[in-house]
Amino acid sequence: MAFDVDRLLRLWTDPLPDDDAAAADAFRALYTDPVRVNGAELTAADLVARARALQRVFEEPLREVLEVVEGDGKVAVAFRLGGRQVGPLATAAGPLAATGQHLQLRVIDVLTLTDGRISAITMVADELGALAAVGAVRLPLA
Repeated sequence: MAFDVDRLLRLWTDPLPDDDAAAADAFRALYTDPVRVNGAELTAADLVARARALQRVFEEPLREVLEVVEGDGKVAVAFRLGGRQVGPLATAAGPLAATGQHLQLRVIDVLTLTDGRISAITMVADELGALAAVGAVRLPLA
């Protein structure tokens, strides 16, 4: 049975239940609790907080799945996530205040599945490309 990538991405972009417990239960349907994300243990409540923050970033977020590869208890997902940036975006370089511009992140998630749920994630996002596209950083000329 194929992993439901669209359901996963909707958790992060579509409004969650207002009730934090119900929102956490929605995450527990797809994730173990806790789940290891880039080496850090996160609870369902942590995922809810991160999803709520991400949902404030984009007005009418757009998702585009580029590639999905499954095998041996792993799913790799390459996708784009973007939209008009109306809220702050947390990045490795620090928060990016709302720009009102279209911003697009390119992301690769490698998911480890245990009993059909995500138990570990290695996630890489091209934040630099997104920051450069909206003029938040200047890249030197080659």
